Amino acid sequence: MSKKKSSTNNNGATLGFEATLYQAADKLRNNMDAAEYKHVVLGLIFLKYISDSFEEKYNFLLQEFANPKSKLYIKEELDRSTWAEDRDEYLAENIFYVPKEARWSYLQANAKQPEIGKRIDDAMHAIEEENPRLKGVLPKDYARPGLDKHRLGELIDLIGTIGLGDEENRSKDILGRVYEYFLARFASAEGKRGGQFYTPRCVVQLLVEMLAPYQGRIYDPCCGSGGMFVQSEEFVEAHGGQRDDISIYGQESNRTTRRLALMNLAIRGIEANLGQEYADSFHDDQHPDLKADYILANPPFNSNDWGGERLREDKRWVYGTPPPGNANFAWVQHFIYHLAPNGVAGFVLANGSMSSNTVTEGEIRKNIVEADLVDCMVALPGQLFYSTSIPVCLWFIVRNKENHRFRKRTGETLFIDARRLGKMIDRVHRELTQKELARIAETYHAWRGDEKSGEYADVPGFCKSATLDEIQEYDCVLTPGRYVGIADVEDDEIPFEKQITELFEKLYEQLAESERLGAVIKKNLETLDYRGEQ
Repeated sequence: MSKKKSSTNNNGATLGFEATLYQAADKLRNNMDAAEYKHVVLGLIFLKYISDSFEEKYNFLLQEFANPKSKLYIKEELDRSTWAEDRDEYLAENIFYVPKEARWSYLQANAKQPEIGKRIDDAMHAIEEENPRLKGVLPKDYARPGLDKHRLGELIDLIGTIGLGDEENRSKDILGRVYEYFLARFASAEGKRGGQFYTPRCVVQLLVEMLAPYQGRIYDPCCGSGGMFVQSEEFVEAHGGQRDDISIYGQESNRTTRRLALMNLAIRGIEANLGQEYADSFHDDQHPDLKADYILANPPFNSNDWGGERLREDKRWVYGTPPPGNANFAWVQHFIYHLAPNGVAGFVLANGSMSSNTVTEGEIRKNIVEADLVDCMVALPGQLFYSTSIPVCLWFIVRNKENHRFRKRTGETLFIDARRLGKMIDRVHRELTQKELARIAETYHAWRGDEKSGEYADVPGFCKSATLDEIQEYDCVLTPGRYVGIADVEDDEIPFEKQITELFEKLYEQLAESERLGAVIKKNLETLDYRGEQ
């Protein structure tokens, strides 16, 4: 995994750099809609990334060719330059080959020219020609009349500052972090629409930490901008694994969002199979035969236009036909269908999925519960998402509890109530802290029998291990609050009589203050003679 930077210079080692950069870029947006502007900015960041990666390798080759002690030594300077342009040298190391007219140094030198928009479009076309896996992915409408070319030039100069400075800060991590930060900020700026392509990092991190996808096939049939995949790769590498330990499969129904995902993965050097094209997972499954070891997903909440009436007899509906007016349990069954025999899934759903009895939803949930597939339910606080302020929940499905790598929890489900957690990061958005994420994940792993997470114990108000019989007593409602109970209140050792006395004293003080303020207000009104007299 890319190492996290802790230095504090001005070249991007701290999060403050990303925030400052976004603020500067946003000023250049002028009146352009955030949904449109994000493609302008993210396309340039991607271009800067692949250009930096190319030029780093290019300069390394020139040095090797010029070094008489190197096995790659080439005597003639002209030959060195020729060999340094050999595209196979780059493709062999999974580096995109960037033609001369598409390199950042060339574009930045022409940033103030009126035709800069066309030069960028030409650069994007040239890169796609040289790198077939980027075909049709990159944005190519910088020459359009509605895009202010002066501001575009200023934006190029601004993005040109990313990664400048010492070698540490030229790492891919900086541009990767900037790309992800910009995705988050654009999602916030777009509001509800933006949330459809971006899942908050803390939610993705929690899913990944709980599922622990060390090895195998990872699948997300509604992958948005690819955040689940990025976090999974980082998790594997952080725990001593290799990127090759996992294979990534995904699908996205929105064409422009799919492009964001492909760029996001490319900027991280992650190989992924996102299908042949953008497509709806229900009606055009790009991976019909895939059986995944891990599924991580954040499907659209409560979608009522998913075309369910055309899929009444679909083979995925093993536990009941989902209602055409809500896709929640279509998604749940799609996930289950694509799980390998010992696969596990973690996904986000609206809270209503835990208790709704509308049409067939209650019956489907009951069938899934009684099939002993539900491993854990987590209730999250509200205001985590850009697309909705309502609280959501996490479902964890285990295909075969008998063969779980830790303790066999057959006939049991863990309930975690995390609704009171999180801190506000602005007026409308909340975020789970690293400490809170660790608490939730470690509770789950302890319950599962992972010795590294300690011994599990029910905690009133937070977590409860419930049996299938207990869940059936609640008619298979999966709301954690039904099971965890009320948190224990610490005894402050103050006698009850004294507490009541102090409360009454406080109440009398507030009543007296209220009377005083009322008298002051009345006197001021009389002075102003605002009594409504004609």
